Amino acid sequence: MKTLLIKKILLPVDFPATSVSVFQQAVTLAERFQAELVMLHVLTSESYGAGVPGDDQGLENWNLLAEIVQRADTKFDQSLRTKLKRRVGRSLVVRGDPARTIVRTAQAEKVDLIMMPSHGNTFEEFLLGSVTAKVLQWKEIPVWTGAHTEEQPAKEFSVHNILCALDLGPRSQEAAAWAAQLATEFGAHLTLSNITESMAILAPGGTWANPKYQQVLVDDAFQRLAELRKNSLINVDLLVGSGDVPKVLGKIAKKTNADLLVLDCYPYSGNLRIHAYPIICTVSIPVLSV
Repeated sequence: MKTLLIKKILLPVDFPATSVSVFQQAVTLAERFQAELVMLHVLTSESYGAGVPGDDQGLENWNLLAEIVQRADTKFDQSLRTKLKRRVGRSLVVRGDPARTIVRTAQAEKVDLIMMPSHGNTFEEFLLGSVTAKVLQWKEIPVWTGAHTEEQPAKEFSVHNILCALDLGPRSQEAAAWAAQLATEFGAHLTLSNITESMAILAPGGTWANPKYQQVLVDDAFQRLAELRKNSLINVDLLVGSGDVPKVLGKIAKKTNADLLVLDCYPYSGNLRIHAYPIICTVSIPVLSV
């Protein structure tokens, strides 16, 4: 199994409002893997309204991290502020289309992971949501999104249970490897899961499904998950569900008390890729799309 290396993390941030929980998660990962955080803010009209300099000379002398820490002083405890100053190597402020700028910066910086909120406070929620959705369409680098819930007060981020949802396709082994090594790093319990298609069809009098054929799909999924489990050096549970992918994964995440969902998002197709953003909106935990 290829050793998981996270040496540089790109952290796109909103301004002046920030997702404190994603900051906490980014710092936790950076501390665990001794990684550098590169902060990125893409300028918008809201940025200028919040006091970001509009000219190049002013931007050159403007400190994004210092401004964020100062404005979020009541939300960031001393430990988080200290870790941010230690782990943030550079802060970039760039003009351009948000999604494209995030992708281009990730390529130029050769980062190993992008971490961003699934929605924000300064942007209209649908706008930042669309930015996250667009970044997810580009799958050269794994993308970590914060929980799609109302922002909670900052607290130490920890991982005790990881749920890894797999399409059982070309990218599944890589996604399972990420999940297994994160579980090892955090001492967390890992569950591998697959959601089979529902064979229910609309018929006179309601819906109908062939239970025998459905069981064939479930048995096949269990067998293929078991093959992936053989490569793991830790104890792994297996769970197979059927039906609406986001809803079923949301239920499994609650059942397993998952703190993190790892998604197998094959670049050009796959059930999980198609449902990636709805899944992020449904589950109430961070999602790592590999």
